[in-house]
Amino acid sequence: MKIQDIFTVAKLIALSVIIIAGGVYLVSGLAFEGGPVLHTNTFATPFDFKGQSFDVAALSLSFYNGLFAYAGWNYLNMVTQELQDPYKNLPRAIWIGLPLVTVIYVLANCAYFIVLTPNEIISSLAVAVSFGKYTFGSVNWLIPIFVALSTFGGVNGTLFTSARLFFAGADEGQLPQIFACIHAQKFTPVPALLLQCVISVFVLTTGSIYELITYVSFVLWVSTGVAVAALLRLRVTQPDLPRPIRVHPILPVTYIICSIFLVGCSIYADHVSTGIGTLITLTGVPAYYLFARPSKSPPSNTVRKVTAYLQKIMNVIPQEKTEALL
Repeated sequence: MKIQDIFTVAKLIALSVIIIAGGVYLVSGLAFEGGPVLHTNTFATPFDFKGQSFDVAALSLSFYNGLFAYAGWNYLNMVTQELQDPYKNLPRAIWIGLPLVTVIYVLANCAYFIVLTPNEIISSLAVAVSFGKYTFGSVNWLIPIFVALSTFGGVNGTLFTSARLFFAGADEGQLPQIFACIHAQKFTPVPALLLQCVISVFVLTTGSIYELITYVSFVLWVSTGVAVAALLRLRVTQPDLPRPIRVHPILPVTYIICSIFLVGCSIYADHVSTGIGTLITLTGVPAYYLFARPSKSPPSNTVRKVTAYLQKIMNVIPQEKTEALL
């Protein structure tokens, strides 16, 4: 978390510098002959994209890429066990974090569009680097460093939170129990982190970044949409369950509608990538029933020996609430 704090601050500083640089570039074209003139020529034809489509299907896929940049809003839920007073701090973090990220990212994109034309943005492999060439002059080498800091911080945050999915699944008996173990001294879920590392490296070899975004976004919106729908159903079928954190029903209903729109349009626009994403997800069904389905019978001696061996190698132990594996 100390690493995450440092790189989050570095990211915010980098984005603030970009926003300020965009604002300075905007007003640097002021000329007092005939009145002030701003650098707004890039907004003259905002939808003049070469070879781009603006139909509903294309827009839904563009939402995937845009929303991927805002990813992280759902990650905090995965680490509620590590929050102090989560019923109070989880909503507070969401209500502070979401508006802050939205404002900063929108202003940063405004800065990009002030300096770069739409076609320059589309053709650029790294928009921030292209932006720096126009605004930072001889010190534009700072931009790749800012991008690297931002990327590292994003990856670290994803690792910190996403690995808890494997950890929680194993703790519920849906994965081998070794993944529910934590380091004896650091209390980090080392086996779950290593599993995520292996899966991530494998996924990186399967296609381009845009294909991966489509795979992940499709699965994300399907799974979270179903989860939110399940919460609504529980409100009707089990209204007396304890609910320390409550929201107005209009929010989950709106989310479900947006999920249906994004998923439906993406299936129509790119049925190959969405089909692959569906197949990847469905591989978990036979894997669950073959290897991880909770059983009332105790694990076999072979499983116990393998688990004990892996525990010794990684110096990990079960949580106190979990039965000993040795």
